[in-house]
Amino acid sequence: MSPAFAQGAPGGASGPGYEQFFIIIGMFALIYFLMIRPQMKRAKEHKQMTEALQKGDEVITSGGVLGKITKIGEAYVSLEIAPSTEVQVQRTAIQTLLPKGTIKSI
Repeated sequence: MSPAFAQGAPGGASGPGYEQFFIIIGMFALIYFLMIRPQMKRAKEHKQMTEALQKGDEVITSGGVLGKITKIGEAYVSLEIAPSTEVQVQRTAIQTLLPKGTIKSI
């Protein structure tokens, strides 16, 4: 037998590579805590905000339209964007709830 075969793998260990397995598991955990979990938290907060909408609330839609809620339905909300001008938007399209009196101050 030649001396090269007698030595075996470099470093003396020829295990199945548990280190690589733990690195992959660690990367998945890192992705979960940095990307997936915060996104789920934001989605939950947005759902709670849209469920708590009331008539008279001032909001911004995802398209950037500011308005005051005049009617609330199951899936749609009527917004007054100017005096005697109303538009209907989906409830999920409402992005931000503004403090009262914000539209008058703009």
